[in-house]
Amino acid sequence: MKARLVVLASGSGSNLQAILDACAEERLEADVVFVVVNRRSARAAQRAQEAGVPVAYRPLGPFRDEFPGDIRRARETYDAALAREIGEVQPDLVVQAGWMHLFSAAFLDRFPGMVVNLHPAMPGAFPGAHAIDDAWAAHQRDGLDHTGVMVHLVPDEGVDNGPVLAAQRVDIAHDDSRRSLEAKVHAVEHELLVRAIGDYLQR
Repeated sequence: MKARLVVLASGSGSNLQAILDACAEERLEADVVFVVVNRRSARAAQRAQEAGVPVAYRPLGPFRDEFPGDIRRARETYDAALAREIGEVQPDLVVQAGWMHLFSAAFLDRFPGMVVNLHPAMPGAFPGAHAIDDAWAAHQRDGLDHTGVMVHLVPDEGVDNGPVLAAQRVDIAHDDSRRSLEAKVHAVEHELLVRAIGDYLQR
């Protein structure tokens, strides 16, 4: 039986596309059964629609409006609501593929050992939303000669520091630009994420 994947994305969805392609080509014994985006401009929604996958736009904004001045309560209420919705499709794995939202226990406790995240840096390096920019700045400032990509489990609210499932180094060449480095990182992301998902599902 094929595994059921839910993919969460906030941006262009190139990593979602890599997963969809791998499923279609049977490189992954899985199907993407639901996609969630939290930004209206996210091209990931279009990619899901083109693949015939149900997609939902679920922003945090309405919950911030409901609980003005209490972002913690807004986040937890949003997370609980999203967990209920995703739980209805009975996923085997929830994949954060460029998902710009830090989940609380209200979400994570619903899916123990089932949430994985893709992060464009090596373990322990450059946590947070600007990892490629941070690596590029370190290259320009200190001569950093590599960055990387990792896929890790998300057991708690720690930022990009869960148990590592896979990691791969990305060298920064002397003639790289910020744009070329980003392209190299994304190319590695697409392969590493698919491989890590497949390996984890077969554990």
